[in-house]
Amino acid sequence: MSFSQRREQLISVGRQLFAERGFDATSIEEIASRAKVSKPVVYEHFGGKEGLYAVVVDREVTALLTRVTGALTAGHPRELLEQAALALLDYIEEETNGFRVLVRESPVMSSSGNFSSVLNDVAHQVEHILGAEFKGRGYDPKLAELYSQALVGMVALTGRWWLEVRKPRKETVAAHLVNLAWHGLSHLESKPTLLMNNRKSAR
Repeated sequence: MSFSQRREQLISVGRQLFAERGFDATSIEEIASRAKVSKPVVYEHFGGKEGLYAVVVDREVTALLTRVTGALTAGHPRELLEQAALALLDYIEEETNGFRVLVRESPVMSSSGNFSSVLNDVAHQVEHILGAEFKGRGYDPKLAELYSQALVGMVALTGRWWLEVRKPRKETVAAHLVNLAWHGLSHLESKPTLLMNNRKSAR
C-alpha cells in the first residue's frame, strides 16, 4: 500500500472500531491488529489514537454538515424543515458508523467536532430561516435561536431512537417530525406562559 492508501485504511478501521466500542474502549493495539499492521505504523500516520479519532470525527462533521446545508434548497419554510429532517435521517441510515462515532461520548480533549457542536452548526442554519419567519409574523426574532435548538434537538434525538428500531419508514418519521414542528410553529403564542404560573397568580 502507498502512504495515502494506508492512511485511508487506518481511518476506515478506526471509524469502525470507534463506532462499535467508543473512543475509550478502543486501543491502538486493536486498530493495528484489525488493519494488519504494527502499532508504530498507526503512530507514524496519526501520532496516536487521539489523532486518528480527530480525523475520523472531522470527516463525519464535514459530511453531515454538507448533507444538511446542501439539502436546504426549497423556498417554503415547511419544505426547508422537511429537507433538514430528511438529510439528517439519510445520514443516520447511510452512514450509521459515522453517526455512532459522533453521538458517542467524545474524549475530553475534543472540545469541538462532537455531535453537540455539529447540531449547533445545523441549528444556526435553521435559526436564519426561523429568524426571517419570526420577523414577518411579529414574533421576537431573538427567540429564533431557542426554537432552532429545540427543533434540531428533536430531530436528532428522534434519529438516535430510529437508528435502533428502524420503524416506521424514514419518510414517515420525517413527516411526523415536521408535522409536530410545523403545526406547533403555526400556532405559536407571542408571549407563552406556564399554566402552573397562571394558577398561582389566580390564587
